[in-house]
Amino acid sequence: MTPASAAARRHKQSKERWFSNHRPNQRGGAAKRSGLNSQRFTKHVLSNLALCCLATAAQAEVVAGRYDMPTVRDTSTLETRVIEDWHPWAKDPAIRQKLVEITVCEWWPGQKVRLPVTFLAPASTAPCHNLLVGNAGVDLKAASPSGATLRLLKENGVGVTLIGMTTIDAMEPAGKLDVGMKEHFLKSKDARFTPAWIWGLSDMRALTAAIAEKGVFQPVKVIATGGSKRGVATAAAGIADDRFTAIMPVVAPIIDPPGGPYVEGMRPVEITRANEQFLVDLAVGKITNAPATAVEPLISREKVRAAERITVDEARGAGWSDDEMKAASALAWEVCRTTNYLPALRQRGLEIFYNEGANDNVGPGLRELGRRFPDLPIYVVPGGQHGGAKAAGFLKQVGSLPEVDENLYAFAQHHFFHTRPMVATPRVSQHWDESAHRLQVTVTFPDKAEPQKNEVWWSMNRHPDYTFAMEYDAWESAPLHQTGPATFAGELMLPNKPETLDLVTVHQHTANGSTLTLSSPLLRPELR
Repeated sequence: MTPASAAARRHKQSKERWFSNHRPNQRGGAAKRSGLNSQRFTKHVLSNLALCCLATAAQAEVVAGRYDMPTVRDTSTLETRVIEDWHPWAKDPAIRQKLVEITVCEWWPGQKVRLPVTFLAPASTAPCHNLLVGNAGVDLKAASPSGATLRLLKENGVGVTLIGMTTIDAMEPAGKLDVGMKEHFLKSKDARFTPAWIWGLSDMRALTAAIAEKGVFQPVKVIATGGSKRGVATAAAGIADDRFTAIMPVVAPIIDPPGGPYVEGMRPVEITRANEQFLVDLAVGKITNAPATAVEPLISREKVRAAERITVDEARGAGWSDDEMKAASALAWEVCRTTNYLPALRQRGLEIFYNEGANDNVGPGLRELGRRFPDLPIYVVPGGQHGGAKAAGFLKQVGSLPEVDENLYAFAQHHFFHTRPMVATPRVSQHWDESAHRLQVTVTFPDKAEPQKNEVWWSMNRHPDYTFAMEYDAWESAPLHQTGPATFAGELMLPNKPETLDLVTVHQHTANGSTLTLSSPLLRPELR
């Protein structure tokens, strides 16, 4: 079986959704809010998506991106240029810092990708055996750590490596690299010419550069972390490179593609129409839970995403078949899809902890994730959104939440030093009382953990993934109370029986000076 056919088989049940960057208009009789909330609409969309995903990839030539690991680990090809040699960090002389520029790869003949890397370590002469790989901007200047990263460096002597990372259009040569990437993908049908592939390679090459600093870094354990595109890099590096021993991706795709299929123009028309109508209603103040100022940021975001992807017209112009376009929409993100490699990753001992937003269209498919991988360590933030301009009205951006930063600290305390346990993903059962309109929820922890704070969150009649409206869906909460050993219970009083109900339980567990916030999978119980 070819890589393309294998990937298509794995994803034939996935919901491949996509929407365009149209400005608001009223064509097409867009679905009203009540229709968007209906199970009938959702089933209709999923039916269309299933047809989109049932590509006969065995006939397609598109292949997933692959990494040549001996080349990834080859220090001789780094072509390291020292910008600032080791010196005391200006903000704290107990920390030393170095800035270099490295070659990530020669992406195609004559086009090298070079990025800045900042190293930080305690000023002592002892080498660091624990290393954290993260990201920074692409400006050629030393990056400064903050939050949990800085705490781990100062308090625990964890080495830090930060590589520059951004959207492909902003990477040097700016305005040309993304064009060349798309041209080579269209010509070769090799998904190594996609953003996910180069982002993942960047984290791996940053680790290679750190290991070259033998007097400072001799890593035994390595955690990669980052959000959004940097979360894609985190997952891709953890999958491909066994030098990484743990990953904590934040607001990164897990099962379904971020924003939809990689080929622009393959989204279900229902999603496009719903988004167009949402923008129209938003502009005239008909949307109560999102500001009218969000119109331009949402349109701008879609333009930025589209700029990194290929279009149906471009693919057809290059001679691609419909099957190849369908295969490409899945295979473009294959390098970061950890769920396709979980047995091998667990056998290897890779520790994984995702932090996701329930309202984030970059990390869709969370309900499917919960059904298929109910024990995956995760914190699903109820109402959690992606980053974005303040004008967009995203009030709960996951990457900026204090508990997510604290999760990195707690995860590192567990993985590096064993000073605290991880907590197993809880198991949730429900009982619906039709006459009382009450849902009783019971949570048990298979590892006998007893978190100090426990809540149940829910959202009724949610909009489909990939719609703008989904990003603003409202959530409610109620406390869970301990009813027995490692068991907690609570209830939801619903004024009316909703058409759909999304539910997640959230738990905070404090141990030895760190607090871990985790959740159940995102669930959609049947109320019957």
